[in-house]
Amino acid sequence: MPKAHIKRKSTAIDMTAMCDMAFLLLTFFILTSKFKTEDPVPVDIPGSSVLVKLPDDVATLTIGEGKVFFGMEGEAIRRQTLESVGQKYNITFTPSEKAQFETLPSFGVPIASMKQFLDMTPDQRKALKQPGIPTDSVSNELFNWVREARVSAKALVNKELRISIKGDSKEEYPTIKKVIDVLQKQKVNKFSLITSLRVAK
Repeated sequence: MPKAHIKRKSTAIDMTAMCDMAFLLLTFFILTSKFKTEDPVPVDIPGSSVLVKLPDDVATLTIGEGKVFFGMEGEAIRRQTLESVGQKYNITFTPSEKAQFETLPSFGVPIASMKQFLDMTPDQRKALKQPGIPTDSVSNELFNWVREARVSAKALVNKELRISIKGDSKEEYPTIKKVIDVLQKQKVNKFSLITSLRVAK
């Protein structure tokens, strides 16, 4: 009896579902990723062999070229902090200026120059060589910025604001000491130092 030959069919794999999944994942990562903000001054951070992720609810003190810059996470915290510091120095900010301040990743200007700084375009602010926040004994504005940011974070999200210091590896010790003194005056003895990862030898 002759054998029945079954006609072979070519197998076809439907890739539609896989393509959809790939595009969904790509869209998710694009929308949830946080872009690296440019530092106001070039900062060559020191190396470390320990890797610990920086938390999201953090205020960063960037130190470079003998200047101090301050940045914090959360638009509502930024707005509240600006209003509180403005009240301290009898400066009233317009809704437009507050909206501009909410978008700033960090800043380094005295409070007296803040209104002019906020009136600039983003390109003008980027081109401006910021003088840094005053930290001297006569006008220690950094103390007020840190304190009001901590108070605002506690009031708005009921969390202690974490402080991180991002300093240049070649920065002079007195500038770092001034910043640490500001934190210790507020009894902030626990803070993070931002470093870059290096291979352990």
